[in-house]
Amino acid sequence: MPRLEVRPVRLALRAPLRAAWGELRERELLQVRLTWPDGRAGDGEAAPLEPYDGVPTAVVAAALDAYGAVLRDAPADAPHADLLAACAAERDLPQALAAIDLALWDHAGRRAGRPVAALLAPDAARSVPVNATLGAEDRAGAAAQAAAARAAGFGCVKVKVGIGDDAGRVAAVRAAVGPRVAVRVDANGAWGTVEEAAANLRALAPAQLELAEEPIHGVEALRALRAVSPVALAMDETAAEPGAAASGATDAVCLKIARCGGITGVLRDARAARAAGSAVYLASTFDGPLGVAAAVHAAAALAAGGVALPACGLATLAAFAAHPDVLRPAGGAIAVPAGPGLLG
Repeated sequence: MPRLEVRPVRLALRAPLRAAWGELRERELLQVRLTWPDGRAGDGEAAPLEPYDGVPTAVVAAALDAYGAVLRDAPADAPHADLLAACAAERDLPQALAAIDLALWDHAGRRAGRPVAALLAPDAARSVPVNATLGAEDRAGAAAQAAAARAAGFGCVKVKVGIGDDAGRVAAVRAAVGPRVAVRVDANGAWGTVEEAAANLRALAPAQLELAEEPIHGVEALRALRAVSPVALAMDETAAEPGAAASGATDAVCLKIARCGGITGVLRDARAARAAGSAVYLASTFDGPLGVAAAVHAAAALAAGGVALPACGLATLAAFAAHPDVLRPAGGAIAVPAGPGLLG
């Protein structure tokens, strides 16, 4: 019967981030701790982002409050899957379930004295390739950020599009990084029709893009766009739709800890996406350290045995003034924490 504690946290970004869904200046998170009668504990994090996923923090807080009562009534030796299922039966809200799932995995790792990745896959990768996200909205600024990312060893950079001067900024980025660095774009569903999305992708294609994330929302729209797109497609927000990850509608699927309900949900959806022929990778919605750490462990498990994994969008903690050195990339990759639990 673990006891649940919840603490709200606000993290200020060093600079505002603008995307098609709006502008982000501050990140509101809910940190959770599960403590068992023997004193052992596990930490997790709920990271809803209402402008992006439509889920208010207050709704997640209410779900966590309900989970607290469920967990108090559970047997002290109840297994991970049973505790998670009991919470889901009370309220099936992925952003809240993710916090519980992370805390359960963190507790399991601490108890075993091993990193979570090692519990997920004995031959998990020791590091995870990541992309640099470029936030500048002008050509010169984007080129400067891209050049800095290349110098830092990143093999992939991501440019937000659907926010103005897309073709100019993307071309400037390609010129700055040269031909060997992958360039991907993220539209966050900015384009409303298949025809509009296709036209924009044709304008961006000369930059030799690796892929375009969520150019349009919806499984069938993405499937139709894929048939005419000059650029490989990845679904992001659309992956929240039931069965979307397993649809095979896009070349790749971007998975997120909060949206999938935690590490357990990410691995489930990754298996379904791969079975449908899609590559998978993980990204952060500017999560806190626990959320990013969870994604790194999950990505390492998905890359077990040397399986190739596209660069993950997890190099985001440096955007916060409070966490510039946590899970910091080196040479375009983040090392999997080697200590027990999520953060070691």
